[in-house]
Amino acid sequence: MSDTIAEMRLPTQELRDDIPFYTKTLGMRMDMIYPADNPSIAVFSGHGLRLRIEKDAAEQPGTLRILTDDPDGFADGARVLTAPNGTRVEIEERNPPLVMPTTQHSFVVRRLADQAPWIIGRAGMHYRDLVPSRLGGSIIASHIRIPDGGPVPDMVHFHKVGFQLIFCIHGWVDVVYEDQGEKMRLTPGDCFIQPPEIRHRVLEASDDLQVIEIGVPADHVTEIDHDMTLPTPHHRPDREWDGQRFVYNQAASADWVDFRLPGFVCRDTTINANTHGVASVQVVRRGLGDSPWASHDTDILFTFVMNGRVTLHGEGRDPYDLEAGDAYVIPPGMKTRLVAPSDDVELLEVSLPGTFTTNLEPT
Repeated sequence: MSDTIAEMRLPTQELRDDIPFYTKTLGMRMDMIYPADNPSIAVFSGHGLRLRIEKDAAEQPGTLRILTDDPDGFADGARVLTAPNGTRVEIEERNPPLVMPTTQHSFVVRRLADQAPWIIGRAGMHYRDLVPSRLGGSIIASHIRIPDGGPVPDMVHFHKVGFQLIFCIHGWVDVVYEDQGEKMRLTPGDCFIQPPEIRHRVLEASDDLQVIEIGVPADHVTEIDHDMTLPTPHHRPDREWDGQRFVYNQAASADWVDFRLPGFVCRDTTINANTHGVASVQVVRRGLGDSPWASHDTDILFTFVMNGRVTLHGEGRDPYDLEAGDAYVIPPGMKTRLVAPSDDVELLEVSLPGTFTTNLEPT
């Protein structure tokens, strides 16, 4: 297909006015112009684009976006231009810095029984939104499932994200990651964190695969890497991406210790240490005794009920009887209490940042 060329056609009323704009202002190359005696068509190429400017073409002028590492040095620093043919030209950063929105704190309870719709998303996966408000854009929490197993139609890709967790709650999935060796299988209780921009590809999944995915911020870009082949030849488990290491934590090798709330025990996934405090992820089970009223001072505290039942009390709120598939967010400073956990209760708690203080009320 190397002899195939694609071009975008744009209209003009007077071609001679467009030539200096596209060549000098935008720095494109003119590849073709005709007819010689009274030119009405010119073809320009540059910035990965081929444009055919044609007099009296029927299309609308459209918008051309140019992404550059030096927007201030492009087109004399102008960010919005209008070409003589009417085309709007927007000059943008090629790799803009990641913006972390200020968290809009709120108390959120999301029940599976509420039957929120499953939305078909990337690669045919089904998504259920666990925090509809997204706390002002600071976090997205999704319950993701693949009903029918087999090869996943995925490509090598990466996410421009501040933090991302994949936690398996049912079934299994095979994923391969940049510089982390051969494919790895995630099974119930296992998790990955995908550091910012690590290349990866989902290969195959079981029937009824279900995972919890946490992304910060809520709106982040997924890009396809057409050049990288996975697995990569190098195995570099200590490599960091933006200060974070890849984590593959397996439930089978877990040690259980006292949780921050009396009456419960937990296993740490090592994510707090491997992200240098960006986030903490713990699995929580019932321990001995009752749990008191408590509050915290972290920015985001998200919990998903993976198994069993528990009642959540919040100050000034009616109690919530929670079961598997439910999720909640507790804002900083709010007093809550977990009551009457079933023997088989299992919770997934995610906090950002990972290190914070829990204040227990005297019993």
